[in-house]
Amino acid sequence: MSAVELSPEQVHGIAPSAQGVAGDSASPEAIRKLSHQLANPKLAVKAQRKALEKLKAALMAIRAGDFPLGAKRALDALKLDETNGLAWHVLAICREKSGDLGQALLAYEAALKLLPNETDVAHDLGRLAQQMGYLEIAEKLLLKYLAADPGHVEATNNLACVQRDQKRYGDAVETLRALLGVEPESPVLWNTLGTVLSDQGDMGTALTFFEEALRHDPAFAKARYNRANARQPLGDALGALEDIEAALPGAESPYERAMMTMAKAMLLMTLGRIPEGFEAYDVRLDPHLPESMRVAVAAPRWDPKTEEIRGKRLLIVGEQGIADEMVFGTCIGDAIEAVGPEGQVYVAVEARLVGLFQRTFPTAIVGGHRAVKLEGRITRYVPFVEEIEGGIDAYIPMASLLAVFRPSVEAFPDRRGYLQADADKVAYWTAELEKLGPGLKVGLHWKSLVLTGSRARYFSSFERWRPVLTTPGAIMVNLQCGDVSDDLAAAEAAGVSIWTPPIDLKDDLEDVAALSKALDLVIGPGIAGTNLAAAVGATAWMITAPDDWHFLATDKYPFYPHLRFFRRESFAEWEGAIARIREALEEAVERGNAA
Repeated sequence: MSAVELSPEQVHGIAPSAQGVAGDSASPEAIRKLSHQLANPKLAVKAQRKALEKLKAALMAIRAGDFPLGAKRALDALKLDETNGLAWHVLAICREKSGDLGQALLAYEAALKLLPNETDVAHDLGRLAQQMGYLEIAEKLLLKYLAADPGHVEATNNLACVQRDQKRYGDAVETLRALLGVEPESPVLWNTLGTVLSDQGDMGTALTFFEEALRHDPAFAKARYNRANARQPLGDALGALEDIEAALPGAESPYERAMMTMAKAMLLMTLGRIPEGFEAYDVRLDPHLPESMRVAVAAPRWDPKTEEIRGKRLLIVGEQGIADEMVFGTCIGDAIEAVGPEGQVYVAVEARLVGLFQRTFPTAIVGGHRAVKLEGRITRYVPFVEEIEGGIDAYIPMASLLAVFRPSVEAFPDRRGYLQADADKVAYWTAELEKLGPGLKVGLHWKSLVLTGSRARYFSSFERWRPVLTTPGAIMVNLQCGDVSDDLAAAEAAGVSIWTPPIDLKDDLEDVAALSKALDLVIGPGIAGTNLAAAVGATAWMITAPDDWHFLATDKYPFYPHLRFFRRESFAEWEGAIARIREALEEAVERGNAA
């Protein structure tokens, strides 16, 4: 599987995702089927007979839960007969259960090529492809399976999961509804119906369906996990944590266990249980999560609990998306102090942020990182570190600094931002804004460039922002990157004038930072641009989601203490939050400032 270079927008924070996919390639029933296929084969070649014995040994290892040994026996069989489709299928199962999803995908593909009429292979491959985000491939394979076995509960359920992940919510509901009419007591189908609703932000209705799934099967771990993810944004974080802890023992795979542990970590942070939550958050790097990050540097990871870092050469590696680098970067100064003047800190951030971080931390050496997707995993590498004579002593992912330097809420510094915008650029944009005439200059963000799956529930349509856009005495400035020409044209047609600065709002982040600082106010959801404004100390108002963990059980945003936030009480509650912003903006116009 070749490496694919990723754009920065393709790498973002891992969030607990809804779990609905059904089926286990290593279930007793699945292994029985494979055993029957191995029974009484017509093998005339000695090598094939030896391969058969290796495969029987592999199945014994799978039954014992020893998947590495099962993979070894399957590979032994393939050395004897590389055209053995069953051996490829067994190898794929072992790779999948061991968490090596990239190699599992390759093995399933090889098995299907050799066994084109074997629908169980198609089902297993379709399920794995869905988990890894290859949705079109998954849909084709699942439809192939259902053509041979219409009404199969697991395959129908998994097809609905693919449709959900493609944001084809109506299709997913119809797929499930048709089979629920025949299988009304299926907890699997009720659970997935709940995930279709939760993905759209309708947590109340989703909760009803998850509880129906649990009524039919109280031990159904997926449904309990999904119920936790619905309870938290509904205001019941403690109940959600109880559900997660009850669900974890029932996780069916390393992937499910990692995803549930991720949800637990975020709940611990929501409840202010730090550093316990920050330490648990290390699960974001678990290789069983398809979106986890692997750091490709020739140095060990720093273990703060056992290793002294003073005087060492430490690389801090930015992770997830730009907004996350803003949040986690708040600890870089602490790391520089810990290393001391006799050591050296290197910082790898998204290339567009290098200037900002280098200006802020002049004693550090700052460079850009890059990312590729290899064997289904994000691999981050740091080209500038490869040129350092003598290399580095250790590295640490940026978010892991929280557990070291923020052991309590009190450890968060009370400051107005921490990054330094270019002073000359701030002066330039201040002069440009003055040319727009009198009035409060307000910069606006309203959506993310990444709106896949459940991420869409965190953002509103542009039309909903109309009360803010029409605030008398406020001059609106577009800070939204991407193609928003339709939104701006609609605003213009409605008589709302929005000034767009003559810069690339996606790539010219030095200018965006300086412009944000020069503006009287920046408003937006918790995306990169709003975080950038807060990080450089601009006056920023953020509209936050009901499941935002960054409050750490406080009444402020500890990462940016000066930030003013407008919290949505539910995913659907946009009008109320925007109305509160409009009211606050009117007051700011009357005062003549938004600070």
